[in-house]
Amino acid sequence: MICWIITSVVVLTVTFFIVINMRAFGGVPKGKRLKRIRQSKLYKNNQFQNTSHTPSITEGYKISKVTYDFFLGKKDPLLKPLKAIPSLHTDLKSIDKNQDVLIWLGHSSYYLQTDGVSFLIDPVLSLYGSPFKYFNKAFKGSDIFKPEDIPDLDYLVITHDHFDHLDYPTVTSIKDRTGMTIIPLGVGAHLERWGYAENKLIEEEWGTEVSLRNDMKIIFTPARHFSGRRIKQNDTLWCSYVLVTSTKKIFLGGDSGYDSHFKTIGEQYGPFDYAILENGQYGEAWRYIHTLPEDVIQAGMDLRAEHIIPVHAAKFALALHPWNEPLQKISALGKENKLNILTPMIGEVVDLNHSEQQFTTWWEN
Repeated sequence: MICWIITSVVVLTVTFFIVINMRAFGGVPKGKRLKRIRQSKLYKNNQFQNTSHTPSITEGYKISKVTYDFFLGKKDPLLKPLKAIPSLHTDLKSIDKNQDVLIWLGHSSYYLQTDGVSFLIDPVLSLYGSPFKYFNKAFKGSDIFKPEDIPDLDYLVITHDHFDHLDYPTVTSIKDRTGMTIIPLGVGAHLERWGYAENKLIEEEWGTEVSLRNDMKIIFTPARHFSGRRIKQNDTLWCSYVLVTSTKKIFLGGDSGYDSHFKTIGEQYGPFDYAILENGQYGEAWRYIHTLPEDVIQAGMDLRAEHIIPVHAAKFALALHPWNEPLQKISALGKENKLNILTPMIGEVVDLNHSEQQFTTWWEN
């Protein structure tokens, strides 16, 4: 019996270390990068910190109950769509370089082109939002874009290193078509392990302003979230970004719970022409690290955004709400508060120079 227990422990331990060292799990900050991290004012008690106290779970909830409900609890019948969701496969490679457009690719992935410069944000274009195939599979209809659809890029932008934002198969596939990569401090450890050259990484922390092509600049700004794709959490930073061009100001939100940083960013850098904000995969138990729809509305007002484009929905079931609830709620709340909420289908072109563009309620069918 004792031999069997020892053998089982050894096998499980070896299996764990084999799995955790798979390339999809990325790298660990070390050397010059680790030295930079330890010198950061945002890094305390051996991990990066949010501006405000941010528990992983809301008071009154137990992690055991939340975990049980997620994996074994009764699910809403519309947790996943009953049929393929509407989407449009736009040929990204044929878009005129002089057009200012945004194309949502599902979840938090989108292609942005403005002032002659192209950006790809948080691309997850494999068929799953996890390190393992067939786990957390994409909804039918949301999976129409593949890595090979991505044109040559000026900038790849990553907000943080979670698997549903930093996808190993996608970023390795587009590596040779990517000019520079903009990432929070520490995330370069993953990309360097995957073959990205150190001199192609713009890796900074909150408050850093970087000049880009065509007289643009990008500012690394706070978010209220966490990071980690291995055992240790918060050994890499998470970010939002402010993109300033000669014609526009665009807020690239990333994952975040609601907090005062939205108002601070709005006062310092706003008003914004567009704010791309997380709206989906939320729950009351996680409201410190993910915005609820009413929080998205408040964040948009804090940012002084003329248009809000909600993302982080309609591709994966990472929370327990119906798949289309985020879009239903944000649209209703937008009307109540007289805000301009843009809700394109996956793949539908948003013309950034056409402020009155209208979209259908495609999620209701």
